[in-house]
Amino acid sequence: MIENILLLALALFSVSIALSLYRVIRGPSMPDRAIALDTIGINLLSSIAIVSIVLKTKAYLEAILILGILAFIGTIAFTKYIERGVIVERKSND
Repeated sequence: MIENILLLALALFSVSIALSLYRVIRGPSMPDRAIALDTIGINLLSSIAIVSIVLKTKAYLEAILILGILAFIGTIAFTKYIERGVIVERKSND
């Protein structure tokens, strides 16, 4: 019973990732695309956690941590790019 629920949740996360990917491609504005990318990252984290539970292993927990950090940094970088137009600001020696 629990395994069926986990597989259903995995399928729904896959649908959510596909819909978010559509929003990234066809999004009307850059903030919509940033939110969709963040949503994809969160859904991937959840999907990996479900796969880890279904396979009864702790091997994927490190991948969840790394993907979470990368998703956070990517979201910050993308929003900074939207706001200022550059990601890394360089000081000029004038």
